[in-house]
Amino acid sequence: MKAEDVRGLTADQLKDKLAELKKEQFNLRFQKATGQLEKSSRITEVRKDIARVKTIARQKAAEAKA
Repeated sequence: MKAEDVRGLTADQLKDKLAELKKEQFNLRFQKATGQLEKSSRITEVRKDIARVKTIARQKAAEAKA
């Protein structure tokens, strides 16, 4: 996921995307614990995507206040 794609989303879409990513992160951690995880790099990708979504959501909230 690119930052350009995330910037195009509305606040509600960002919340939905964040919830989706957190659910995926949980599932990946569960797969890792049970030994079923095939692509371990996906955990890092999801973590970075969560951070990206949170950062852009915070920036949009700051712009709305200003």
